[in-house]
Amino acid sequence: MSCAVHAEVALPPLIDQHSHGALHGELGLGSFEAHLAAAAGATGALAPAGTSFFDSWTGLAVRRWCPPLLGIEPHCTPVHYLARRRELGAYRAGRLLLRGAGIAGFLLESGAPSELTSARELASAADGHAYEVVRLEPLAEQVADTSGSVDSFLNNTAEALYSAAQHATAFALSASFGEESPPDPRQVRRAAGRWLSGRRTGARLEDPALIQHLLWNAIATGLPVQLHCVDPRPLRGFLRATARLGTDLVLLPREPHHRQAARLAGAFPHVYADVGPRPAETLGDAPFGKLLFSTGARALPELYVTGARLFVRAMTRLAAEWIADDVCAPAEARRIFDLVAAGNARRVYRLDAVASAAAG
Repeated sequence: MSCAVHAEVALPPLIDQHSHGALHGELGLGSFEAHLAAAAGATGALAPAGTSFFDSWTGLAVRRWCPPLLGIEPHCTPVHYLARRRELGAYRAGRLLLRGAGIAGFLLESGAPSELTSARELASAADGHAYEVVRLEPLAEQVADTSGSVDSFLNNTAEALYSAAQHATAFALSASFGEESPPDPRQVRRAAGRWLSGRRTGARLEDPALIQHLLWNAIATGLPVQLHCVDPRPLRGFLRATARLGTDLVLLPREPHHRQAARLAGAFPHVYADVGPRPAETLGDAPFGKLLFSTGARALPELYVTGARLFVRAMTRLAAEWIADDVCAPAEARRIFDLVAAGNARRVYRLDAVASAAAG
């Protein structure tokens, strides 16, 4: 299967480098809209009276691209779409949506307890491949729930991270800044003591010293590390300090900071970045081998469809423009877009080696 981009240029099945999985159960209008609201960037679960989160860019994309995959006309009303979804059942509808998204591989974030699909469940539903990206903060939080002392917490965290590295494809954590060297062990012990002494079971990890401790230990494993950040520019010193350690870092910024992330990817050989929602911008700010596609989808299988479709449409327009302006030949456009759609992810996350190991 391939995704048409131009009469002479086609994208391969995509590799989605960052998502969270899909929900299992049936969804009514209210619960569907709550998840749609989160995807549209809203902080509240409910739309104001008389409005709907279907009236958003994400909502329009769902109504355009998802109904045909469920056997109904595009642009149908939300009520009609959700009625068809219920008629098919959540299991069948989810499979139709995921298998119609054009995504062959999913890097799925795991770690926190969740009602979302696991990597194995998503791979089965999508008839594709899924790879586990272990989130570090919940890993440390789960260790803290069963650790009675600073020594046991630090030792058990190191063991849990080492164990995760044996099966994970990558690690991930939030990083608003990055130290240029690992934190002093005495500082880490003091931070662990403070956190454990006043902590309730299930409390989130937010201490900067402990987060830096996790980050540097993850880098030591050699696995790629995804850095979730609002603005990646405060990470510049850290990126410079880690340039010779042999570990690839992937920046996953929030809008509107994808261009800054692309520039940092261009500045450091071991740094990569999410291509973002406007590839025409980021492809002008970084070498083509440094940018990777993702949907960021969570909960709704529809978000895998819309993320993939919007990316392909953006690349469609860019391909047509480049070819029409004689920026490059169709074969060159195909090669470049193959990199962003799938090739860079295969290389950075070593997916061919992972598949070979799993088959063996």
